[in-house]
Amino acid sequence: MNDLNLIRLYFYLCDCNDKVLSVHYQRFSNNSSPSNEKLTDVELLTIYFYCRRFEKKHTKSDIYDFAKRYLLSWFPNLPAYANFNSRLNNLCSAMPYLVQLILDDLKNLENISFSKGISVIDSLPIMLCSGKRYGVVAPELSEKSYCATKGIYYWGVKLHVIAFSRKGKLPFPEVLGITSAAENDLEAVRNLLPSLFNRTIYADKAYSDKTLQENLKQRNSELFTPIKLVKGDSIEVRQFKKAADDLFSTAVSTVRQPIESLFNWLIQKTNIQDASKVRNTKGLLIHTFGAIATALLFWLF
Repeated sequence: MNDLNLIRLYFYLCDCNDKVLSVHYQRFSNNSSPSNEKLTDVELLTIYFYCRRFEKKHTKSDIYDFAKRYLLSWFPNLPAYANFNSRLNNLCSAMPYLVQLILDDLKNLENISFSKGISVIDSLPIMLCSGKRYGVVAPELSEKSYCATKGIYYWGVKLHVIAFSRKGKLPFPEVLGITSAAENDLEAVRNLLPSLFNRTIYADKAYSDKTLQENLKQRNSELFTPIKLVKGDSIEVRQFKKAADDLFSTAVSTVRQPIESLFNWLIQKTNIQDASKVRNTKGLLIHTFGAIATALLFWLF
């Protein structure tokens, strides 16, 4: 293990805690901090993100086993696994704010540059179980849907991302959020896109909508998607338009393809798509936003 990285991460999370995080997971019950809990929330987050970022341990059991084996000299008051898991789940409400803090810090780095004029948008399925089983975890969030990329039905949620395009590099996330897997991609971001001014947005066919495109034009923004077939067009008309439509669709897909690379990179670094070990809603939020924060820490450290 790298002691310097552990120390840097701890002090960074201390700063984040002082800025925002403590407000979102502070508990006021008399029993919220028993006398035998000597491990602070910041230390708990340090263990969690160190193991994910530097040791490639992505399940809570693997993280705990690594901490118990190699980090006891740093965290001698490590609680039992059940307590560790419960306390970590209680920090779920702070995770989205941690993601935003890291994004804000990344914008100030010299090696992170992007143009605010071009954005790409897409969604990533996060799977709790296959469609053959009945999903019982996080019922208020998860639903059954179909993943066209993998050709399977699944129970879970979707991660929606609007990101700035960067030439020759992975897109830089601007807006992230989760919805149930069954929610239509367009409806999930319909109210967000009109808030983007002076923007050229590239997306897939799922986001094609004339009303939305008209609303964006009023804000000096444009939405480009691959051409969808128009119902009622004759075969002759479709053949006449085919060459131009194919060229346009290929051009749009070329611009938006890097967001697929961003998702592949996110899966490779954090295994975010596999949420089969999650057992409740808090665990799902920790899994999802914890994975996003972990991936962003690769750019920060």
